[in-house]
Amino acid sequence: MQRFQAGFFDFYQRIFPLPRTTAPVIIVGIEENSLRELGQWPWPRTRMADLIRAIDAGKPLAIGLDVFFPEPDRFSPANVAAQLPVIASETVRFLATLPTNDAIFAEAISTAGAPVVLGISGEEDEDVRFANSPSSQPVRFIGTQDFPIKAYKGYIGSLATLSAAAKRHGLMNSGSPSAVVRRTPLIAKVGEGYFGSLGMETLRAGMDVPLTVRDGGGGLLEIDFGDARAVAQGDGSAWIRFGHHDDARFVTAYEAMVGKVTPDTFKDKVVLVGITGLGILDYKTTPLAEFLPGVEVHAQIVENIVNGVTLSRPRIMPRVEALTLITLGFLFIVFVPRARGAQYGLALVVGGVGTAFAAGLVLFQFFGLLYDPMLPSLGAGFVFGVVLVGSLATSERQRRQLREQAARLAGELDAARRIQMGLLPDPRETFAGERRADVAALLEPARTVGGDFYDCFMIGERQLFFVVADVSGKGLPAALFMASVKSQLKSAALRGGEVGAMLTRAQDEIEHENPEQLFVTAFAGLLDLQTGVLQYANAGHEPPYARRPSGAPERLPHPGGPPLCVVDDFAFPTSTYTLVPGEWLCVVTDGATEAMNPQREFFGVERLGTALGWIPEGAPPEELIRRLRDDVRKFADGAEAPDDLTLLALKWNGN
Repeated sequence: MQRFQAGFFDFYQRIFPLPRTTAPVIIVGIEENSLRELGQWPWPRTRMADLIRAIDAGKPLAIGLDVFFPEPDRFSPANVAAQLPVIASETVRFLATLPTNDAIFAEAISTAGAPVVLGISGEEDEDVRFANSPSSQPVRFIGTQDFPIKAYKGYIGSLATLSAAAKRHGLMNSGSPSAVVRRTPLIAKVGEGYFGSLGMETLRAGMDVPLTVRDGGGGLLEIDFGDARAVAQGDGSAWIRFGHHDDARFVTAYEAMVGKVTPDTFKDKVVLVGITGLGILDYKTTPLAEFLPGVEVHAQIVENIVNGVTLSRPRIMPRVEALTLITLGFLFIVFVPRARGAQYGLALVVGGVGTAFAAGLVLFQFFGLLYDPMLPSLGAGFVFGVVLVGSLATSERQRRQLREQAARLAGELDAARRIQMGLLPDPRETFAGERRADVAALLEPARTVGGDFYDCFMIGERQLFFVVADVSGKGLPAALFMASVKSQLKSAALRGGEVGAMLTRAQDEIEHENPEQLFVTAFAGLLDLQTGVLQYANAGHEPPYARRPSGAPERLPHPGGPPLCVVDDFAFPTSTYTLVPGEWLCVVTDGATEAMNPQREFFGVERLGTALGWIPEGAPPEELIRRLRDDVRKFADGAEAPDDLTLLALKWNGN
């Protein structure tokens, strides 16, 4: 998680690298060209003294050395004589009287017009070479007794001669070369003294002001010196707001020593001297994925302080991140199961996590605060996953229940369909021995069961009764009502009389068993098989077509009445029509005329008449029904049937 967090903070830096708006620091780099021109490292201390004098001539604010000199210079005259036994004794004694290179370097440090700050490296263990603490400037602490400021047991510094000549010391610690440098000690304790980072101490030395460390609130330290202010974590380390590497920060040591820099290059600037040659390996990796010399890290710390740029992570920030996790988790738990679709739940997750990430960017860019949205986002993602799995499990359980219910309902509907179709007579069986008339019928429900029905049976030896009806609505309610209506119509027909009177009696009985106030259209006919005389009555139904031999289909006159159960006590009239031998009659429900194709066009009465006209003369009722059904299906072209389809055809063959 710490790697994730650090990586995300690096992402902030890459999105918003710090622009370089001022140039308070100049770096004098001991790089490849200087090493080639002036000799390999380490240089004689006399050459370092020359470098200090050359820089000091430019009137800098202060000079900081990002190097230390823990061993005596082997190029001092006495040391050189000791290494060359061939030198005459008189020469050895003479060289011993000359000042050491370290003394010359110390003199250059102490006599420089600008204060010179030497670097020290805080170490976890004591170094016997540096048993005594280096000299430090007083630091004033206000309300910081409980802060765990980093303390180093030992340090590596420079020779006592050089340390005594320097005005100040600064920490060179900036992380190991193998690690990404994100934060460095801004102030730490070494031995009995407190020291700021090299860049900060060099700036403070130039300003010649005291250092105050106070409780900044939120577990942070506020460091003040003069007009400068810096913010550090409770342990004294500070997050660095990095900018990109800039060659304008650098001049080479060779250019400084031979006078190739402009006269005002160092004027009133903080000058940091460091080794930048690649062979020296004093390079650091920054969050911007750049490989910078360690001295440039200290330079960017100075730029942060001078420009008032701070970057911190207050103690309350983990609690804010935990609150974010709780809030997002609560939102996901409450709203994801209630989302109308998976896309809405996903949008909530993306929006919540995106808001957390956007908040981190805003806090970083405008307030210098490090907020980690990764942990709350991962935690919220885990909560979302748990909620989603629970929702999917619930949905799957509900779907399984629905499938079981659907299977039971399908079985019940299939049984209802078989029962309904069993209520309808098969004309081939009903009139198997009847040669005076041929009858065929078809019923195709729009759903599993429907509200259409037909019936046909003999009344006595010479009268054939038939009826085609359509109950309002579709599906199971219409099918249940259909069974009752069919029973009442058959009962009314068997009691005899005119067809109109049959419908009137049936309506009176149906109204007693019609709590849902449904209505029924019906066409009923009574054919005398001896004479061909047809009595018929129409209760709001589509008038049938009749076709005589060598003639065209014509609709029967349709004076009648409203559908059954619409007008109470209505007496339905009876009409008559005489068929000739070979003439057929076709009765349909609105499932034929109201059939629609994908273009939402109706089959209609005209197409019905045309389709019946195409049927060959002399075709039996079975063929008539089949051809008409095929024409309706072809017209619909796979579109869903809007209503039940019922067809009945009757042909009178004569006596």
